[in-house]
Amino acid sequence: MKKVGITDTSNIQNYITWFTDQDKGNDIEVLKLEIGSNDYKGCSGIILSGGIDINPKMYDGEDEYENRPAEFNDERDAYEEEVYNYAKMNKIPILAICRGLQLVNVVEGGTMIQDLGEDNAIHRKENDTDKQHKVTVDSRTLLGDVTGGMTETVNSAHHQAVEFPGKALIENAKSPDGVIEGLEFKDKTKHGFLLCVQWHPERIPDDVKMSKNIKKAFLSEIRSK
Repeated sequence: MKKVGITDTSNIQNYITWFTDQDKGNDIEVLKLEIGSNDYKGCSGIILSGGIDINPKMYDGEDEYENRPAEFNDERDAYEEEVYNYAKMNKIPILAICRGLQLVNVVEGGTMIQDLGEDNAIHRKENDTDKQHKVTVDSRTLLGDVTGGMTETVNSAHHQAVEFPGKALIENAKSPDGVIEGLEFKDKTKHGFLLCVQWHPERIPDDVKMSKNIKKAFLSEIRSK
């Protein structure tokens, strides 16, 4: 049995139920990774989930900024950095979603736009309702291979964004206003499978081709190991 570990978040159930019985078959188990546990060492795939802003001390950001959370979760930041580094070192497939994308970028030395400000009209959710906007995928990338390099409407619930990708990363998708919506490893020969997306595919119906294909590719990569 192969295990998919999902880092804990307030909306963990959305990630767990995203994997249907048909997706899991007889060989995949999905589990929540409790902060501080070493369960990730037994996983064949890792999902870095969404959630509150990463502490800006991780990327030399400003302590105070617009829409800053009341407090950060340093314990979660440290744990997810540990999980990511372990998965990267052992070439365990990684799917990083929203905050997960930002965590990967920061760990890889990238920088962040701490608040999109007036440019946030299409990105930040309102009254717990996701926004929607289009993203265009670069056909020359892994995400392009997975999705067919399409342009499609996705959900959106973030107020921060990648400014410059970390040195090991390249962008693979953008929104119409130029916000980076996806990242992956630049050199695929040195690293394992990594897809990072700024939207929430786990909250998009499976009849939406792009998000369905991301899940399918992630599981296929796990099963191929």
